[in-house]
Amino acid sequence: MSQNKKRAQYRDFTTGNIPRQLTKLAMPLMATSFIQMAYNLTDLAWVGRLGSESVAAVGAMGMLIWMVNAIALFSKISAEVAIGQSIGIKRFDKAAIYASHTTTIAIILGTLFFALFLAQPHTLVSFFKLSPSISLEATNFLRIISFSIPILFMILNFSGIYVGSGRSDIPFYYNAAGLVLNIIIDPLLIFGLGPIPALGSSGAALATVLSQFVVLVLFIWHLKKREGVFGNFPFLTTLKASYTKNIIKLGFPVAAMNVFFSLINMNLVRIASIYGGHLGVTSQTTGGQIEGLTWNTTEGFATALGSYVAQNYSANKIDRTKKAYAFTLKLLLSLGVVLSLAFIFFGAEIFSIFIPERDAYMAGGDYLLILGVSQIFMMLELTTQGMFNGIGRTAPPAIISMTFNAIRIPFAMLLASHMGVNGVWWAISITTIFKGTILTIWYQIVQKKIEKRNKKA
Repeated sequence: MSQNKKRAQYRDFTTGNIPRQLTKLAMPLMATSFIQMAYNLTDLAWVGRLGSESVAAVGAMGMLIWMVNAIALFSKISAEVAIGQSIGIKRFDKAAIYASHTTTIAIILGTLFFALFLAQPHTLVSFFKLSPSISLEATNFLRIISFSIPILFMILNFSGIYVGSGRSDIPFYYNAAGLVLNIIIDPLLIFGLGPIPALGSSGAALATVLSQFVVLVLFIWHLKKREGVFGNFPFLTTLKASYTKNIIKLGFPVAAMNVFFSLINMNLVRIASIYGGHLGVTSQTTGGQIEGLTWNTTEGFATALGSYVAQNYSANKIDRTKKAYAFTLKLLLSLGVVLSLAFIFFGAEIFSIFIPERDAYMAGGDYLLILGVSQIFMMLELTTQGMFNGIGRTAPPAIISMTFNAIRIPFAMLLASHMGVNGVWWAISITTIFKGTILTIWYQIVQKKIEKRNKKA
């Protein structure tokens, strides 16, 4: 591929206007994150019409898919950082090799977890201590949604490849197409129409599988085009030790952190089920999706920041990384104040949009009120994590996240024994405040060390 064609496939962020470039990179990522949230909220909005017990079944299984999504971040984050840094030093050949390696790993992991979920649905469902009727519904849902697992691994990996290349627009377009399809077929499969039978919550699972399969086909079509990214790189390759080692170094801490986070939340759902019944499960699972308004906004910008910083850091343009961080913090914290106030003062009203049962949306309103207190600190944590990822130091965010997430379990049990299920929400909120504060201080220390090292050099 000629140098001019290469430039058409990649975007160089080592020169130019920082706010404009960062926003241009982040907006499609934010939109893609919101699309993923919209997938879940669309399912919950329709399933909510079936009743809060169906929401509890789907929400609990959503926690398992969240864990799988966290594992899939292994190849996605590795692709973003390794490819971004390779492009920053103009090594497009290395970028292509990394793309093949992360894709191969994604295919292997996706296949393994698909087999596990398909073989052991009852064992996985039993963890949540749901009532027999809800457990049966959850098992049927899990059997179907497990077919989306290998697809999910591939989609996230391809998204990472495009983001690392500065082409965050492509994942947005294809995920948007999948969302539109999901919105159309979701109610048809859940409630039925004409010859289409009503499948209930299982219909929501089938709609998700079909929609994500279409997204995967679009990604493969674009990557296999003659002028595709990295000149049509091979999806399967023999893994080389040096590249695999760096992929593990970059991706494992992030994946481990997010897997641990999802496991902690699965245990919190279990505690919520004990102290709040199925309404406790509904509050956390649905409330967590609504909380995605702040989570996904921040995650989109943090991902863009990581890719942006990867190029500039490898090119030794430290001032540009600092300015990008400052711009992102100012923008997101301003937005965080607005969303926090909305959760605190209008939580029940927001919750009622998705579940019209009074008991459910009043309990959900308590969840959003308590979590609204810590939204700014959550945004601070994720943004700073993007900086750590960009400079290739993915371990510090993992250490902070895993430590304080582990504290949530005994803390939640202690508070819940005195306050009921709301104690679980306070345990989440308080530990989030600590995570955001400590990680930010840690990064400032690292930043000073980098500046001191550069001055000596």
